[in-house]
Amino acid sequence: MPSSGGGPSDLPLASPGRGRSALERERANPLGSYLRARRERVTPEQVGLARHGVRRVPGLRREELALLAGISADYYLRLERGRDRNPSPQVLEALARALRLDQDHRAHLEALVAQSSRVGQTAPSAAAAPAGAIRLLDSLPHPAFIEDRYLDILAANPAATALDPRLAPGRNQLRDLLLDSAEQAMHPDPELAAACLIAGLRHTMGSDVADPAFARLTDELHRESAQFRRIWARHDVRSQRGATLRLNHPQRGLLRLSREQLGINGTAGLKLVVYYPEA
Repeated sequence: MPSSGGGPSDLPLASPGRGRSALERERANPLGSYLRARRERVTPEQVGLARHGVRRVPGLRREELALLAGISADYYLRLERGRDRNPSPQVLEALARALRLDQDHRAHLEALVAQSSRVGQTAPSAAAAPAGAIRLLDSLPHPAFIEDRYLDILAANPAATALDPRLAPGRNQLRDLLLDSAEQAMHPDPELAAACLIAGLRHTMGSDVADPAFARLTDELHRESAQFRRIWARHDVRSQRGATLRLNHPQRGLLRLSREQLGINGTAGLKLVVYYPEA
């Protein structure tokens, strides 16, 4: 166990990539970046460890996490530094338990490890919304649109653009929420809305952190939005399930809508999203 006053693991580690941006480091070592971010979000008290002395890092120390997972501190350090990228299923399960990961975060951890077996494969290419999906979209009486895995809007019906003019083809929902003050004003809690979209984007993209379109979007938002940098650094992951959406409409006041999304068969991750009145 580390000493009560801290230890070597509390100090920043020198790294050949030290001068690179946070996004560049994450793309070079997705698994290690994720482990570190989740480790920093678990407190000693949450896992039954006593807190002694001054701690120079948030959350658990590396040695503490290794102890909880039943692996050596040296081996865990290699995982976090990207020197070993192929932990066994047993090690992954032990780390998931020690990090108190829920189902979405466990699945993300497994996807990051599986990435090593997909090196050289290309990401799914962007695709236009199928004609049948467009016809279905236009037939719906409720606000609805088709989004791709980057949260770009490919098609929207008139009810959607009447609800929010930014729900229009060519727009990106996350970019608008973070950088457009009019869109921010639509949300009673823009911080929560941004956190949900970012966690959903991480879940959708999985380990494809070097996907060119994804990289361009995250580079832009990392550069332009301090809010994005803060939330992105947490590495939260959440699948997009049905949820209640609260919107401040400039003419209609506060609206409470149910949000559902359906995958579109035969496409590279396109989804039909529908907003409808709460029951």
